Amino acid sequence: MSEPQKIVHPIPPLFDKDCRVLILGSFPSVKSREALFFYGHPQNRFWKLLARLFGEEVPRTTDEKRSLALRRHIAMWDTIHSCTIVGSSDSSIRDVVPNDLSVILENSRAERIFCNGAASYNLYKKYIFPSTGIEAVKLPSTSPANAAFGMDRLEDEWKILREYV
Repeated sequence: MSEPQKIVHPIPPLFDKDCRVLILGSFPSVKSREALFFYGHPQNRFWKLLARLFGEEVPRTTDEKRSLALRRHIAMWDTIHSCTIVGSSDSSIRDVVPNDLSVILENSRAERIFCNGAASYNLYKKYIFPSTGIEAVKLPSTSPANAAFGMDRLEDEWKILREYV
């Protein structure tokens, strides 16, 4: 097992003025930190799910992923600005400093917040909700560790996004 590391979030928020929803993860995985973009692990189902929800090709490159999210008016970031973490393990997260979501919320049309998984949701409720006052919707994690949810079940839960974008 690797040692805990204090890490500052290396990925800037993804949004433009037309974004209507904000999807929050907890903190980028090792693979995402290496790729410097969201959901960079090839086994994470986020990009496959988003493409499926909107009837689009699965994006492969960072530019294609960025384009898909913005074309569908989806802003993305994570709840945590910095933390102590072991590898990619959400359960190891300590010493949390939350992200300031005002940069997105004040410069876009995002009024709905969706959390990708329980860790993101719980961190949002604890650290960010008191300042935003915006209730978040907890969606099942797209992580491969969430084996209880196959793609069909994920799509069924995540289809709520279509109502807002």
